[in-house]
Amino acid sequence: MKLTVPSEQNKFYSEHLSIIARSYSYYVGSMMPLTEQADGELDLVCARSLFNAPFALISHGTEHEPVFNYANATAMKLFNMSWDEITTLQSRYSAETLDRKQRSLLLKEVKRHGYIENYSGVRIAKGGRRFYIEQATVWNLIDNGTYYGQAAMFSLWRFI
Repeated sequence: MKLTVPSEQNKFYSEHLSIIARSYSYYVGSMMPLTEQADGELDLVCARSLFNAPFALISHGTEHEPVFNYANATAMKLFNMSWDEITTLQSRYSAETLDRKQRSLLLKEVKRHGYIENYSGVRIAKGGRRFYIEQATVWNLIDNGTYYGQAAMFSLWRFI
Protein backbone atom coordinates (compact mmCIF):
# COMPACT_ATOMS: atom_id res chain seq x y z
CA MET A 1 0.00 0.00 0.00
CA LYS A 2 1.41 3.35 -1.06
CA LEU A 3 1.35 5.89 1.74
CA THR A 4 0.51 9.48 0.93
CA VAL A 5 2.13 12.54 2.48
CA PRO A 6 0.59 13.40 5.87
CA SER A 7 -2.14 15.98 5.34
CA GLU A 8 -5.63 17.04 6.38
CA GLN A 9 -7.06 14.36 4.04
CA ASN A 10 -5.39 11.46 5.89
CA LYS A 11 -5.59 13.23 9.28
CA PHE A 12 -1.79 13.40 9.39
CA TYR A 13 -1.88 9.66 10.20
CA SER A 14 -3.41 10.37 13.60
CA GLU A 15 -4.25 6.66 14.15
CA HIS A 16 -0.63 5.64 13.56
CA LEU A 17 0.61 8.52 15.71
CA SER A 18 -1.80 7.44 18.47
CA ILE A 19 -0.08 4.03 18.50
CA ILE A 20 3.31 5.76 18.62
CA ALA A 21 2.22 8.02 21.50
CA ARG A 22 0.48 5.27 23.53
CA SER A 23 3.48 2.97 23.10
CA TYR A 24 5.86 5.73 24.17
CA SER A 25 3.77 6.38 27.28
CA TYR A 26 3.59 2.65 28.06
CA TYR A 27 7.32 2.00 27.77
CA VAL A 28 8.90 5.29 28.79
CA GLY A 29 6.35 6.16 31.46
CA SER A 30 5.67 9.71 30.35
CA MET A 31 3.79 11.51 27.61
CA MET A 32 5.48 12.25 24.28
CA PRO A 33 6.11 15.92 23.61
CA LEU A 34 3.10 17.68 22.04
CA THR A 35 0.68 14.93 23.16
CA GLU A 36 0.07 16.06 26.73
CA GLN A 37 -3.48 17.21 25.94
CA ALA A 38 -4.40 14.00 24.11
CA ASP A 39 -6.77 11.58 25.80
CA GLY A 40 -6.48 8.27 23.95
CA GLU A 41 -6.60 8.93 20.20
CA LEU A 42 -4.69 11.93 18.91
CA ASP A 43 -6.75 14.56 17.17
CA LEU A 44 -5.93 16.28 13.90
CA VAL A 45 -4.32 19.28 15.63
CA CYS A 46 -1.98 17.09 17.68
CA ALA A 47 -1.08 14.90 14.68
CA ARG A 48 -0.32 18.01 12.59
CA SER A 49 1.84 19.35 15.44
CA LEU A 50 3.84 16.12 15.58
CA PHE A 51 4.35 16.17 11.81
CA ASN A 52 5.66 19.75 12.00
CA ALA A 53 7.55 19.33 15.31
CA PRO A 54 11.12 20.61 15.71
CA PHE A 55 12.28 17.12 16.72
CA ALA A 56 12.66 14.11 14.45
CA LEU A 57 10.04 11.36 14.75
CA ILE A 58 10.29 8.26 12.58
CA SER A 59 8.95 4.70 12.67
CA HIS A 60 9.21 1.42 10.82
CA GLY A 61 7.00 -1.63 10.54
CA THR A 62 7.45 -5.33 11.22
CA GLU A 63 8.71 -6.59 7.86
CA HIS A 64 11.70 -8.95 7.81
CA GLU A 65 13.68 -5.95 6.55
CA PRO A 66 11.65 -3.14 8.18
CA VAL A 67 10.65 -0.20 6.00
CA PHE A 68 9.98 3.28 7.36
CA ASN A 69 6.24 3.87 7.53
CA TYR A 70 6.27 7.36 9.05
CA ALA A 71 8.63 10.31 9.21
CA ASN A 72 7.78 13.80 10.30
CA ALA A 73 8.96 16.87 8.38
CA THR A 74 12.10 17.25 10.53
CA ALA A 75 13.13 13.63 9.90
CA MET A 76 12.52 13.96 6.16
CA LYS A 77 14.62 17.13 6.08
CA LEU A 78 17.49 15.49 8.01
CA PHE A 79 17.47 12.47 5.71
CA ASN A 80 17.06 14.76 2.67
CA MET A 81 14.18 12.62 1.41
CA SER A 82 10.65 13.14 0.21
CA TRP A 83 7.76 11.24 1.78
CA ASP A 84 7.75 8.75 -1.11
CA GLU A 85 11.48 8.13 -0.73
CA ILE A 86 11.57 7.70 3.04
CA THR A 87 8.48 5.46 3.20
CA THR A 88 10.03 3.01 0.74
CA LEU A 89 13.44 2.94 2.46
CA GLN A 90 14.46 -0.11 4.47
CA SER A 91 15.32 1.44 7.81
CA ARG A 92 18.72 -0.27 7.97
CA TYR A 93 19.85 1.99 5.12
CA SER A 94 19.54 4.99 7.42
CA ALA A 95 22.86 3.89 8.91
CA GLU A 96 26.18 3.58 7.12
CA THR A 97 27.35 0.09 6.28
CA LEU A 98 29.81 0.00 9.20
CA ASP A 99 27.14 1.16 11.68
CA ARG A 100 24.43 -1.29 10.60
CA LYS A 101 25.59 -4.05 12.94
CA GLN A 102 25.48 -1.65 15.90
CA ARG A 103 22.03 -0.46 14.78
CA SER A 104 20.79 -4.04 14.46
CA LEU A 105 21.98 -4.85 17.99
CA LEU A 106 20.27 -1.71 19.29
CA LEU A 107 16.94 -2.68 17.72
CA LYS A 108 17.16 -6.21 19.15
CA GLU A 109 17.82 -4.70 22.58
CA VAL A 110 14.80 -2.41 22.18
CA LYS A 111 12.64 -5.34 21.11
CA ARG A 112 13.67 -7.28 24.24
CA HIS A 113 13.39 -4.45 26.78
CA GLY A 114 10.76 -2.17 25.25
CA TYR A 115 12.81 0.99 24.82
CA ILE A 116 16.20 2.67 25.08
CA GLU A 117 16.94 6.26 25.97
CA ASN A 118 20.07 8.29 25.25
CA TYR A 119 21.01 6.44 22.07
CA SER A 120 23.64 8.12 19.91
CA GLY A 121 24.86 7.16 16.48
CA VAL A 122 25.71 8.25 12.95
CA ARG A 123 23.03 8.30 10.28
CA ILE A 124 23.33 9.02 6.59
CA ALA A 125 21.08 11.16 4.42
CA LYS A 126 20.37 10.82 0.73
CA GLY A 127 23.38 12.22 -1.08
CA GLY A 128 25.79 10.91 1.58
CA ARG A 129 25.62 13.70 4.15
CA ARG A 130 26.22 12.21 7.58
CA PHE A 131 24.80 13.40 10.86
CA TYR A 132 25.25 12.34 14.45
CA ILE A 133 22.12 11.91 16.54
CA GLU A 134 22.26 12.22 20.31
CA GLN A 135 19.95 11.34 23.18
CA ALA A 136 17.49 9.51 20.96
CA THR A 137 14.70 7.46 22.46
CA VAL A 138 13.83 4.28 20.55
CA TRP A 139 10.82 2.21 21.57
CA ASN A 140 8.61 -0.68 20.51
CA LEU A 141 5.20 0.01 19.07
CA ILE A 142 2.31 -2.10 20.29
CA ASP A 143 -1.33 -1.99 19.26
CA ASN A 144 -3.82 -3.94 21.37
CA GLY A 145 -0.98 -6.17 22.58
CA THR A 146 0.37 -6.86 19.08
CA TYR A 147 3.90 -5.85 18.11
CA TYR A 148 3.58 -3.10 15.50
CA GLY A 149 7.19 -1.97 14.86
CA GLN A 150 9.54 0.56 16.41
CA ALA A 151 9.83 4.33 16.56
CA ALA A 152 12.60 6.81 17.33
CA MET A 153 12.55 10.41 18.43
CA PHE A 154 15.45 12.81 18.84
CA SER A 155 15.98 16.54 18.98
CA LEU A 156 19.76 16.71 19.07
CA TRP A 157 21.88 16.18 15.96
CA ARG A 158 24.90 17.66 14.27
CA PHE A 159 26.16 17.28 10.75
CA ILE A 160 29.61 15.73 10.40
